[in-house]
Amino acid sequence: MQTINKTIQFGEFVEGYTIPVLNEREIRAAAGVLFLLMLISILIVVFTGDFTMLKYAVTIFLTDIMIRVLINPKFSPFLILGRLMVRNQVPEYVGAPQKKFAWKIGLILSATIFILSNVINSYGPVTALICLICLVFLFWETAFGICLGCKFYSIFYKDKVQYCPGEVCERKDRQNIQKTSRIQLMIVLGFIFYIVIMVMLLQDVYTEDPRDLWDIIQGTAEK
Repeated sequence: MQTINKTIQFGEFVEGYTIPVLNEREIRAAAGVLFLLMLISILIVVFTGDFTMLKYAVTIFLTDIMIRVLINPKFSPFLILGRLMVRNQVPEYVGAPQKKFAWKIGLILSATIFILSNVINSYGPVTALICLICLVFLFWETAFGICLGCKFYSIFYKDKVQYCPGEVCERKDRQNIQKTSRIQLMIVLGFIFYIVIMVMLLQDVYTEDPRDLWDIIQGTAEK
């Protein structure tokens, strides 16, 4: 019975932490791999209309999330892959309860997509919207280290949130290097304006079909 309990559990007990924790670094790495898999699959659908790879990707995604939530995150293939990728980095421990809550959301979303696209064999705005939500969740996790699902956990269990990535659970003033000045905000707004102007001025140039480099070299040589 004790062996079964150790197999089917969520999070690991680390000295110095009062609740089970997970390594945020390997979670981010796994999210990045899943994001790439889902993004490529969706792009194939958009540009070719072929749903085959997306169906495989959804099945893989759902299977991995089920292993995390229903059995143990340490047996998740993508988390194992993430662990291998960041094995030389110092672990960043985060509370397991909020991660479990977030992954339950992921389980519901991926199961819904699986039923709609794989079982019913359908497509539509609902499936597209859920896929977009999954991509956003994965992107924010891997790019910014922000677990959007964990944000919902903090709404329902505000007093129970512990060990958040970047210590965002702790109420404290930001350090000077984290603060954004008005000049920096103006730079961002100016850059957005620059992008808009660039699109307006270079639209005709950038939409022109590219030519073979060898043909361009030969044409230049002939002149």
